[in-house]
Amino acid sequence: MNPLRRFLRTPEAVAGAILLAALIGMALIAPLLFPGDPQAIAGPALLPPFQDWSLPLGTDRLGRDVQAELFHGARTSLAVGLAAAAAALAIGSVVGTLAGFAGGLVDEVLMRVTDAFQTVPSFLLALAFVSVVGPSLGIVVAAIALGTWTGPARIARAEVLSIRERDYVASARAIGMHPLEIAFREVLPNALPPVLAMSSVIVAAAILTEAALSFLGLGDPNRVTWGGMIAEGRAVLRTAPFLSIVPGIALVLTVLGVYLAGEGIVETTAVRRGLS
Repeated sequence: MNPLRRFLRTPEAVAGAILLAALIGMALIAPLLFPGDPQAIAGPALLPPFQDWSLPLGTDRLGRDVQAELFHGARTSLAVGLAAAAAALAIGSVVGTLAGFAGGLVDEVLMRVTDAFQTVPSFLLALAFVSVVGPSLGIVVAAIALGTWTGPARIARAEVLSIRERDYVASARAIGMHPLEIAFREVLPNALPPVLAMSSVIVAAAILTEAALSFLGLGDPNRVTWGGMIAEGRAVLRTAPFLSIVPGIALVLTVLGVYLAGEGIVETTAVRRGLS
């Protein structure tokens, strides 16, 4: 069966793809629908939703358009999630490949470093890193990647250990290829599929971590974030709960969409590999 057709026959995967497409759509059209500064004052403060159709989701304590902030916040969440996942997968793949292919002392040292990072919860590591270095979008991405690369590293190492003794690797050694060239040109591409299967989990975790950091005031102050919006609404939670509920719902739906779509892709590719 065609992989796309198999994916479309999975209800959870389709639901996740729809939610993920909505997030990407929000991120892409945000500058078109709201070309100005989303943090600019747009109307009276604490305007409830659906009272003024030019401001359908109302305004916050400073009179900023909640809908404009919500759409621009999607750009931040998507950028952080994808960038942090790419960095974590890249670091983990390199470390795991070197450890699994080299073996011996190199493997021991790299795995002990991995163990050291795994002993600290990823959120606490990100929190400490951002607190010391300072909040900015790049630092937040680096902090999240710093706490999430260990999982891909261990999976990559396990895959490389099972691949490095195969015939084509022995043939590459016999013709005189450099060990690093063998590791990254011959072995790593075949070890990547299980590593990439973690991408949806890492993206979802990165989005949640960024929101939590922004909620604590450690996000990029120059960007609108959903965590920052939730924190902004906390002060008026009794009188204007929509300020926290709206971005909270967007955050939950985004993480759910990323996870479901990723699980659908993993199941589809797993069935395809089983059939092949």
